[in-house]
Amino acid sequence: MAEQTNTFKPTLGLFDATMVVAGSMIGSGIFIVSADITRNVGSAGWLIAVWLITGFMTLTAALSYGELSAMFPKAGGQYVYLKEAFNPLAGFLYGWSFFAVIQTATIAAVGVAFSKFAAYLIPALSEKNIIADLGFITISAAQIVSILLIILLTAINTKGIEGGKLIQRVFTSAKLLALFGLIVFGFFMVKQSFGQKTGKQVLQPYNSKKM
Repeated sequence: MAEQTNTFKPTLGLFDATMVVAGSMIGSGIFIVSADITRNVGSAGWLIAVWLITGFMTLTAALSYGELSAMFPKAGGQYVYLKEAFNPLAGFLYGWSFFAVIQTATIAAVGVAFSKFAAYLIPALSEKNIIADLGFITISAAQIVSILLIILLTAINTKGIEGGKLIQRVFTSAKLLALFGLIVFGFFMVKQSFGQKTGKQVLQPYNSKKM
């Protein structure tokens, strides 16, 4: 009787894997915290500098993970690396913190971002629309939308990888197109602003002589 070997079924293609990585690296935070960063650093130039620094840190981490995955080709990700580098206790603690805090907060951030931007299109979904006030806690429409979104995405992912793959394709593609659109729009506005400043500098000497 031949031995049966359990292996992973290759379901994700190159495009799907790229969308997973891009969706993980470019989260919803870039659409939420950019205004807060600009307010703290004081200018758009410093905002770009912060992005460059964090981009370098992210690239360093990605290359490190690539080397670690080649050294330890096992399922488990950071759990495996921490267990091999330190001890099983470090991996165990990370696993529970990932479940209880890290990944949970990431999922919550996705729900908050979705409800926040959905409120611009549908004002009734805003945080200001309080549905219930229980005294010790208030429940807003934005919270209900966030919870329903998490339940919906969870249900889709539990049905199999095909549904999750489709969701990842659609939302990550929309996210990347939105970012590229903002970049092009930013270059267009800079060019227009530079042209207006140049025009003023040319006309100013003529006006001063005329006066």
